[in-house]
Amino acid sequence: MSHELNVLGFDNALLPVGDLAEAVAFYESAGFPVKFRLDEAGIALLGVGKETPGLLLRAEDGYGHRPPPWPAARLWLEVADARAVADGMAAAGIEPLDPPFSTSTGYVVEIADPWGNVVGFTDYLKRPELARS
Repeated sequence: MSHELNVLGFDNALLPVGDLAEAVAFYESAGFPVKFRLDEAGIALLGVGKETPGLLLRAEDGYGHRPPPWPAARLWLEVADARAVADGMAAAGIEPLDPPFSTSTGYVVEIADPWGNVVGFTDYLKRPELARS
């Protein structure tokens, strides 16, 4: 027997990283603000738009650099223009996994951190009525 789960919304998205300082530097260069950082706990929370939850970086012992697995879970965040984000990432020295690609609603570009966590940026340029205001 199935039931409907009453999800109220997203909380933090946790990303495992091997080095907290390196991860914070990577995500700051990608444009994410640090909301708080607790080095003694091995965590840092990055802001995501006007949302209270964010990206929670969590240091894991012995977790080394690795390429992103394919297929893998991906976290996509809404932006106004994914192609402009791709240009900004490249200017910051962060190469997208692939050039921005078209979807039915707009465009997407993805980046991977040094530990293979994939974060995508998607827009609704083709379906603006679905976009956040």
